[in-house]
Amino acid sequence: MATVTFKGNPVTLEGNEVTVGQAAPDFKVQKSSDMGDYTLASSAGKTRILVAVPSLDTPVCDTEAKRFNEEAAKLPEVEIVTISMDLPFAQKRWCAGAGVDKLITASDHRDASFGKNYGVLISGGPLDRIHARSVFVVGPDNTLKYVEYVKDIAEQPNYEAVLEAAK
Repeated sequence: MATVTFKGNPVTLEGNEVTVGQAAPDFKVQKSSDMGDYTLASSAGKTRILVAVPSLDTPVCDTEAKRFNEEAAKLPEVEIVTISMDLPFAQKRWCAGAGVDKLITASDHRDASFGKNYGVLISGGPLDRIHARSVFVVGPDNTLKYVEYVKDIAEQPNYEAVLEAAK
C-alpha cells in the first residue's frame, strides 16, 4: 500500500500498490468525449501516461492537466489519459473551458476499477472515494515503466521523470 498525505495528514488508500516492471492492471473508465469505455485494450500497442487526479476543479489538478496537455502536443505517439472521479460531463466542460484538447479525460465514477486496481482510491475522511495524485507510464507491452504516488496530494508530480519514462 502506497503511503501518501494530504497537506501533511495521512490518507488511507484502497487497492494494491503497483510497481515498475509488473503487468499494468486492467480497468474500465468512461471517456468524457463520447461517454464510451476506455480500457488498456483501447490503446493497445501505444505508450500511455495514466494520470490520476483528485478533481479537475482544483487548482493543483488544473495546473497538472494543462501541463500534460502541453506535453501531449510534443509526444504524438504517447496517449495521455487523465482519470478522476469527476463525472464525464464536468470533465468535458472543464476541458472546453481550459482549452485542453490533446489528452483524454476519463471518469472512474462507475465502479472505481482504476482507483482500486492501481491502489489510488482514497478510503475514509473528507477525500473519501476520490483518487490520490499519481502517474503511471505503461509501455506498448502493457508493462509499467514508471510509477509515482505523489507523496502529498497537494503537490505536483515529477514531470521530467514521467516524460523521460514515456520516451
